Amino acid sequence: MPSFTFVARDANGRSQTGTQAASHTADLVRQLRSRGWVVLEVRETGRSALGAGLTLARLSPAQWLPATSLDVEVGLQQLAAMVRSGLDLLSALRTVAEQSRRPAMARVWQRVAERIIEGASLAEALAAERRRFSPLVIELVRMGEASGRLDIVLSRASEHLERARVTRSAVLTAMMYPVIVLLASLGVTLFMLVGVIPKLERFITRGGHRLPAMTQALIDGTAWLHTHGPMLLLAVAVLLAAAWLTWRSVRGRQAMDGVALRTPVVGGLLRLSGTAAMARGLGLLLESSLTLLDALEVARSLVSNRAMRRRVEASRQAVLEGHSFAEALRRGREFLPMLSQMVAIGETTGRLDLVLNETAAFHEKQLAATIRRLSAWIEPVVIIIVGSIVGFVYLAFFLALFSAGGAAR
Repeated sequence: MPSFTFVARDANGRSQTGTQAASHTADLVRQLRSRGWVVLEVRETGRSALGAGLTLARLSPAQWLPATSLDVEVGLQQLAAMVRSGLDLLSALRTVAEQSRRPAMARVWQRVAERIIEGASLAEALAAERRRFSPLVIELVRMGEASGRLDIVLSRASEHLERARVTRSAVLTAMMYPVIVLLASLGVTLFMLVGVIPKLERFITRGGHRLPAMTQALIDGTAWLHTHGPMLLLAVAVLLAAAWLTWRSVRGRQAMDGVALRTPVVGGLLRLSGTAAMARGLGLLLESSLTLLDALEVARSLVSNRAMRRRVEASRQAVLEGHSFAEALRRGREFLPMLSQMVAIGETTGRLDLVLNETAAFHEKQLAATIRRLSAWIEPVVIIIVGSIVGFVYLAFFLALFSAGGAAR
């Protein structure tokens, strides 16, 4: 029976090393995990560990592309599968690094592995890469290491990132067609205004004829834009700069986020998506044995809207003072009412994690349906608006063309 050397970390975070006989690597990993240890590395005695060098070409264009949330999602999914199959953590991290589609993400996984070799836990190593791993992922991994269910929490973290990615993709897909139509129509309109109609104007007015009223109105509007365009652009730039500075300030961001929640259509969509994200993330954290206070501390980062984040902070403070979580949520209207109602049920039954996951699933379905409805409404509205603009320009063009034909005769 071959002999293996291993490096592991026990439930108290102490490093454990040794040599033990086993039929194969996976068998030894299972034995060590049965003790509640997190297995970092296992290698057969007398064999050197494989290097973690990347095989990706240095001159590949992908070398310069940044890592995305999809890279993190896929990496966590691969890591969960390899840990579940019995591979030690360092070997799994090296494999994930080698299989990463982008070198930037591969380097992140390499740095994580290096920090673990230096004595850090996986959660600590991920926390050092906060630009890539969210607080929710880090806390899930921390609880998975403590409970010995690392493969399960890695899968949950990957699923959470996947749901967020699918939601973003649905919103972008819904907006893509109207934006393309709008840009194409504006391009055609600009070409008609700048390249075609002015030439017709010179041709018609050269013979002493007057332009049709619609064409003249269009040309006058274009001339006004030429005259006042620079000032108009300057005013828009000033407004955008002021909005950006307001957004960068704490109070300004809170005020703008509060206004956004009260804006028709947009506010409803923001409240729905924020409620779904809050319920899903909080449910995952509680399901992973995190306390409610600690889960609420992490959950602040799950919502980008500052008004919602302030409500989460106030709720945590209320729970700390001994009040009900459901009661704290009812004090504001940032989240949808169903969240506080379901939280009250969860607090009564003692299954808050289960109730929150069910609430998240309901709101995620509602969010998907709302996006589909908005997409169905936005497309015809954009077509009507763009069609009216283009139709006006084309009608003015053809009237001028007919007038030019009359002038030529």
